[in-house]
Amino acid sequence: MTAGGAPRTILHVDMDAFYAAVEQRDRPELAGTPVIVGADPKGGRGRGVVSTASYEARRFGVASAMPISTAWRLCPHGVYLPVDMEKYLAVSREVMEILGRASDLVEPVSIDEAFLDVTGSRRALGSGEAIARRLKDDIRRSTSLTASVGVATSKLVAKVASDMRKPDGLVVVPPGAEAAFLAPLPVRRLWGVGPKLEETLARIGIVTIGALASASPDVLTRRLGTHGHDLVALARGIDDRSVVGHGDAKSLGQERTYEEDTADLARLRRTLLSLADGVGARLRSHGLRGRTITLKYRDERFRTATRAETLEAPTDSSNALFAVAWRLFEQVHEGRRVRLLGIYASGFGPREQLSLFEEREGTNAAADRLRDRLSERFGDGTLTRASLIGGRTAPPGSTPRGGRRGAPPGARR
Repeated sequence: MTAGGAPRTILHVDMDAFYAAVEQRDRPELAGTPVIVGADPKGGRGRGVVSTASYEARRFGVASAMPISTAWRLCPHGVYLPVDMEKYLAVSREVMEILGRASDLVEPVSIDEAFLDVTGSRRALGSGEAIARRLKDDIRRSTSLTASVGVATSKLVAKVASDMRKPDGLVVVPPGAEAAFLAPLPVRRLWGVGPKLEETLARIGIVTIGALASASPDVLTRRLGTHGHDLVALARGIDDRSVVGHGDAKSLGQERTYEEDTADLARLRRTLLSLADGVGARLRSHGLRGRTITLKYRDERFRTATRAETLEAPTDSSNALFAVAWRLFEQVHEGRRVRLLGIYASGFGPREQLSLFEEREGTNAAADRLRDRLSERFGDGTLTRASLIGGRTAPPGSTPRGGRRGAPPGARR
């Protein structure tokens, strides 16, 4: 519950067969093929431990933490690959950035999963289910990977829900339905129930979470100590643990992913103009100026590059943001089709006085302020650049509105 008594909305986002899915994405010839990640590159197929198995490999019984030698006996025709942690971490950072658009309260659990408390985001972004669908779509558009999401009032139930319909699943447990949702599931689904405790509970006739929920806490306490009381509470869906975020925003940014990659320079320019307007407006609304401007760029090959430029004086001018972003774009663009563009501002300073640059750009600053006032009163897009009217930049809703907790890779702080 929140401080006011209303139910929380917690999301658990879990990437599907993460390492293997990244390898299948980057090597299209592996699509539909059993892929096992974790093989020792020096020891051949017989050494190492399975880190992740694709869903095709799981059909043969291959599972995480299994010796590669066992996996090889179960699935000799699979493709065995070493762990490429640098690549997986880069994709993980991208996913976590996407999650940061929905809430400041994002708690990464591992490289491929995180909890979000989106209670405070519901008014702006919609229900927990709507936010989950948007995040899934954004992850797919940006990374070509799928995620499964559980939506509930607690971390425990959201975690269990995210695992129910993998891959690419979405399970929503409404407030008040937690105990009924958990009841038919085996007790091993609960945190803290390992194989030994599962055997102990089975010996006293408890094999489902529902049976555990209705058991006497005193009886369980005699059998299991104080852990018994905690287990009963979890079985009833009671879990008050908070989602722990990680600090204040260190950058503000927006990015757009095209549904179809494009090499149209006019369209790319319009996108950067629109992004600069959005980031500038957000800087001004927070009373901030950014000294470091970063461009994020991804091409059709999924090659992601970031370029940053640090200004002599911090700025909140949309025109200045665009000018820097366009220079950086020209540095990194190789003429290939573009999949994603983003602009970020970091190295914040307060709006204390006009810089010489802003004095020379007084008309542009006035236009920024007018656009801000009209947008605040009548909604976004009330006053728009003529060059953006009728221009196709990105799908509706693809522009994030939340701040990022950290600058993208390569940005200087």
